Amino acid sequence: MKSYYVYIMSSQSRVLYVGVTGNLEERVFQHKTHVHEGFTARYNVTSLVHFERFATIHAAIAREKEIKAWRREKKLDLIKLQNPNWNDLSFGWFQRHRYAPEKKIC
Repeated sequence: MKSYYVYIMSSQSRVLYVGVTGNLEERVFQHKTHVHEGFTARYNVTSLVHFERFATIHAAIAREKEIKAWRREKKLDLIKLQNPNWNDLSFGWFQRHRYAPEKKIC
């Protein structure tokens, strides 16, 4: 079953971007690598700080519009409720894994 996501990205100075996508990992990667010129690239909005999953695109778009209509303070409260430390929820998604050599047994 396909899932759709409403997500909030943030810069280090907490500039926010609200979006909707059918592929969260790919979309976050695009934000992080500035694939598309525009708002998120200009303000370096690269941390995934909130996301919600939906079964239909219609529900996801409705929620995105709802959140976008909120005042900034309400968006901040939503993030703080689920992610009080403002961690990048995509941490580790794109980093290469390092090879760890086996320990020598003496």
